Amino acid sequence: MKRFRAVATGAAIMTLSTLGTANAAFVIGGENGWQLSTDGIVDVFSTYQSTSPLATGARFTSFLSGSAEQYQNFGVEVGLLPSVVAFTVKAPTTSGIDSSVRIGIYPSIQNNSHNSRFETNPNVDFREIFYTAKGAYGELLAGRALNLYQGKNILTDMTLLTAGVVPAPGTTTTLGHIGYGYLYTNFGPQLRYTTPDLGGVKVAFSVNEPYKISADTAKTPTPRIETEISYASTFTGGNLQGWLSAMYQSATRSDAPGVVRPGADNHSVGGAYGAQVDFSGVSLLASGYVGEGLGMISVQDGDVFGSSSTDAAGKERTQFGFLAQATYQVTPTVKIGANYGQTRQLKSDSDRTGDHGYSPMEKQEGAVAMVTYNLTKFIQFVAEYSYAQNTWQDGATQHSNSLALGTMYYW
Repeated sequence: MKRFRAVATGAAIMTLSTLGTANAAFVIGGENGWQLSTDGIVDVFSTYQSTSPLATGARFTSFLSGSAEQYQNFGVEVGLLPSVVAFTVKAPTTSGIDSSVRIGIYPSIQNNSHNSRFETNPNVDFREIFYTAKGAYGELLAGRALNLYQGKNILTDMTLLTAGVVPAPGTTTTLGHIGYGYLYTNFGPQLRYTTPDLGGVKVAFSVNEPYKISADTAKTPTPRIETEISYASTFTGGNLQGWLSAMYQSATRSDAPGVVRPGADNHSVGGAYGAQVDFSGVSLLASGYVGEGLGMISVQDGDVFGSSSTDAAGKERTQFGFLAQATYQVTPTVKIGANYGQTRQLKSDSDRTGDHGYSPMEKQEGAVAMVTYNLTKFIQFVAEYSYAQNTWQDGATQHSNSLALGTMYYW
């Protein structure tokens, strides 16, 4: 199975880029009004994972471990976020329009194979390059950025800034709750328009590069369309936000010999939602999604991560999931939190009636408990425990326990 490279680098994109230059470590300004700023993260986690044996029989490979024996591994790596070095170039305000360009570099720290001293080339991704132009009309974004669909689902997960579910070596980052409460929204080339703030409401619409929906996708003649409606407000002693997002794309199947439903169309369609309220140091979150042809790890897997958006008959499977979370700011420097999520896939007609030589995944669930301590406003320490379990459609299961101790430096 191809491992999920850069599984969560897009999460850092929106986390850092939404800070803007006002929160950058420093800003260099020229006499003509141009400005250059930088921000970033260095994060390092020591992780230990113990996974039960993989049940015998043909099935899609588990992200926890493909080993038929009990699997144990210790690693020193990045968490759900990779390390980040980002630069923003801001132009002078012209005709009431503020415009800027942002470029991000996202390196991991571990070696390619995690345990070979000779493979000393950690993954480095240029995952973020776009410009924005903002005025009274709203905002235009053009370039490569985090996609809208399920974007806020990952950005509100507390494990965005920790480790969450720890997969077997071979991934660039840990998983957080990717595949265990939401799907990774991914990031890609797009043109996006966002309305001005309308009493706390914003509406965004994007035209995106299409993805393969299954391994049998031959043509992607239409764009992927995504949209998001969000609301944010404050009240005495707290704040709240809510969102709805959606996506749609169709693609044509190959007509090569042996392909079922040759030349027919597949589609990916999905909706996502969430609400979060913060008050008196408490933060409560509930989010979820539902759709068809989505996959079990990343939106529109294309069958490459062992989850398969389509079944043996070439029809889309139905997927859904949720995440529930609570955190509490115990002191100005200490925070505790816990969350639980599931990603599920329904049996299709083909799954129920046929023996296709493999068993698809039915459910992936994970729970995380964490404590964070801020030594300074720039340095954070994290201690975390996570439990994850995968269940296949034939009833077989595999579970994992992991511990993570780490630190993050922000600028």
